[in-house]
Amino acid sequence: MPRESPYPILLSRAERETLEARSRQYTLPYREVVRAKIVLFAADGLTNQVIGERLDVPRPIVSKWRQRFFRERLPGLEERPRGGRPPVFSPSGRRARHSPRV
Repeated sequence: MPRESPYPILLSRAERETLEARSRQYTLPYREVVRAKIVLFAADGLTNQVIGERLDVPRPIVSKWRQRFFRERLPGLEERPRGGRPPVFSPSGRRARHSPRV
């Protein structure tokens, strides 16, 4: 039997409208659409396992976004800076560096 998440999601009308709009936008990055759908399914009472199966996303990823939304609401779904070494060259700088000389 799937266990119940300790992070129940209850949405305000404004949050639901925002997430529904995000989930339908084809111009947004795919990851933002999936995050919105995860939260909407969670608000509908689905388990992390079922949400993961519907969206073809691993259960731990569903759990991560449910928890972040529970704690931080809509701002928690935004992309955060990643660790690691910053890129040395920008993509445009690489292109110019490797272009043939005239």
